[in-house]
Amino acid sequence: MRFSKRLDRFGDEVFASLNARRRELEAQGREVIDLSVGTPDFEPSAHVKEALVEAAKDSNMWKYALADLPELTQAVIDYYASRFGVEGLEPNMIMSVNGTQEGMGRMASALLDEGDLVLVPDPCYPLFRASALIAGADLAFYPLSAETNFLPDVSRIDSAVADRAKYMVVSLPANPVGSVGTPEVYAQIIEFARAHDLLIVHDNAYSDIIFDGVEGHSFFENEGASEVGVEFFSLSKSFNMTGARVSFLVGRPDVIVAVRKLRAQSDYGMFLPIQRAAIAALTGPREQVREQERRYQERRDALCDGLESIGWERPNAHGSMFVWARLPHGRTDSMAFCLELMEKAGVIVTPGASFGPGGEGFVRMALVLPPEGLRRAVAAIEASGL
Repeated sequence: MRFSKRLDRFGDEVFASLNARRRELEAQGREVIDLSVGTPDFEPSAHVKEALVEAAKDSNMWKYALADLPELTQAVIDYYASRFGVEGLEPNMIMSVNGTQEGMGRMASALLDEGDLVLVPDPCYPLFRASALIAGADLAFYPLSAETNFLPDVSRIDSAVADRAKYMVVSLPANPVGSVGTPEVYAQIIEFARAHDLLIVHDNAYSDIIFDGVEGHSFFENEGASEVGVEFFSLSKSFNMTGARVSFLVGRPDVIVAVRKLRAQSDYGMFLPIQRAAIAALTGPREQVREQERRYQERRDALCDGLESIGWERPNAHGSMFVWARLPHGRTDSMAFCLELMEKAGVIVTPGASFGPGGEGFVRMALVLPPEGLRRAVAAIEASGL
């Protein structure tokens, strides 16, 4: 059978190869400390789980959803107002998607034609590249580098490239590099979008995992953002609902209409008990979310302090559940380093090169263990000689 040529746009998935080797090491009786995948180990709140269970007892909740519950849409509107201070959202500016992964893929297919151009960060979460490539678009990269504190610098983007681009993906706090946006950066991005008539697609997955007393924000808190952008707002990390796949596309109504039209061709809506759980998360108390952010900072400190103490450059880690660390001792090949680290230390991290050319020379580590577990990982790295 001849398969689609679009498969040729993608290489091997790095997490699959790392996981395969992990299974081999564990079969040999080796202890493996996995810091490669960002799956939270915290639990969802009790009231969220109870809402899901109670809804699932109702037989009517097992029918096709067909659309978002009005209560869910209103919960998003109220959450943006109370959490971010964003007023003026209307129901036609909000739709649920089955996780940002699926949502961004749908959006790309709804907005892009073959040969269109998309601006993506380098390095970036692979989804940003993959969603555009599946839609047949071309990619142009803008750098996130140490020289700019791993923040977007639109002055470095060629004007001709920007004029051709249909949309620009911005992700702050950023996976994998751990940088956090500022009002000044957002103001420059919004002005850039106006000047070049392009859409800003903001991924807001980590607004509740930011460190050192900095408050997390929404893109729409910035003047003019609603005219030029949409935002994916995920419940996965703030509320530990990764497997439930709950995210929202928020922003310009014309984009929402386009994505809804495409979704209607293949989707009957989000499972109603999951919608009820999402309502509970958005309308419930937030003390657990704030406490969780504090505990993530404890983990960040344990890992970064530990790596620095054994001779690594202190990683970039201001937000998100990841630490972005430069390879030690002049090493440059991130994949080779990760394989050697796994063999010698039993510690699995993600090679920076898997996030784009600008990621070479770095590794990403996920804050998915308590501080004592992360200190154990540092000790294993030190003992390995790496």
